[in-house]
Amino acid sequence: DLRALPDYRRLHEQLRRDKLPDFEDKFRALLKEGTIRGIVGFQSLLGRYEGEIRDKIESINEHLREIDYNPETYIAITSEPVKTEDILSFKQDLRACLEGTFGATDETEVYTERKFSQVKKLLDRFQGGSEENQRWTRQVTDVRQWYNFGADERYRATDESREYFSDSSGKSGGQKEKLAYTILASAIAFQFGLQFNRSTDRSFRFVVIDEAFGRGSDESTRYGLRLFERLNLQLLIVTPLQKINVIEDHIANVHFVSNEGGRRSLVRNIGIEAYRREKAAYLAQKTNSG
Repeated sequence: DLRALPDYRRLHEQLRRDKLPDFEDKFRALLKEGTIRGIVGFQSLLGRYEGEIRDKIESINEHLREIDYNPETYIAITSEPVKTEDILSFKQDLRACLEGTFGATDETEVYTERKFSQVKKLLDRFQGGSEENQRWTRQVTDVRQWYNFGADERYRATDESREYFSDSSGKSGGQKEKLAYTILASAIAFQFGLQFNRSTDRSFRFVVIDEAFGRGSDESTRYGLRLFERLNLQLLIVTPLQKINVIEDHIANVHFVSNEGGRRSLVRNIGIEAYRREKAAYLAQKTNSG
């Protein structure tokens, strides 16, 4: 209606006086130089973490290949992308924020309110204080959550799979321990930058294993100790007394802790040869008295 024209003129004058076009240019500049670049850096950081995970798995697998898990087999760590809705939609939203921003010639067609809304949607989810948003943020920003990891037992001659472990359920205690020791030994080797059976330096590689081998089988215990020995690690093993007979071939000293009557604890330090002599004398005395 022509009678509304004065109102439109007043609105136009206010917009001109407030210099809205200048703010529009500033908006596009801030969206491009600040927010979008921040999203690019964030995406690059996540990509770098993904690369680090792949590199670590590859390095650990190099050590695992040198370990005989069973005769003629070895273990390899595997990773498969997780396809949950949260992670897939997050990756899609992240790509949408950056879609069309690289190499664009007409910035007015790229850095629009629509692009701003895409970025705002993502950032609002990160900043949301609800427990659900916090859970979502932890999941989608922890790249380790993007993968399901498993262990594949493979034949050394052909690299064909013999058995795949997505978890340790359904396995005996000894099998679980054997798998855990194998991966632990390779992870230690990776952490220290070691190679199996190739110790040419005098570096300090001290490892404490608490409550060790208490419930495992003697076979898995010996398997684990042989692995640590191949890495030339210095071990402090805290273990129940009944496991001494299994580990004594792999230790140099025994620190025997006792607490008779529950009044005070005592520690006796003896070398393994002295321990064996006392053990033999004790068994002989027990046999004679019996």
